[in-house]
Amino acid sequence: MSKKAYDWAKALCYYAGKDEAFLEQFWKALTQSEGVYQEFVYYLEHQNFLCSYQIQGYSLVDIMVWQMDHFKAQMDRGKDDMKTNGDKMLLMAFDTMLKMEQDPLRYIARMKEETGTDYPGKYE
Repeated sequence: MSKKAYDWAKALCYYAGKDEAFLEQFWKALTQSEGVYQEFVYYLEHQNFLCSYQIQGYSLVDIMVWQMDHFKAQMDRGKDDMKTNGDKMLLMAFDTMLKMEQDPLRYIARMKEETGTDYPGKYE
């Protein structure tokens, strides 16, 4: 599975506009994380989320939802291509989960504090 998973990671990086250095960093972190790697392979095989691995109660889907909300302001202003780039959104969710393993409190705080612009007074 490793070759197939690597090829898919490489394709995701390509379609997300990420360079070879990002791919190598991402792949190294991914293969060092049993939980995130299992989620990655499951998604590759089923095009669906397993969500069996969580970091302090947060799953990959939680990260995806936060990302969609978090980047909404940028997407609304046309400053981010995640609105039209599902591969990038997916890749960044896996990458965020890998980073969250290393610093869970930072990412949990960000998920609780950083939201989209759906409510009045956000930028006041």
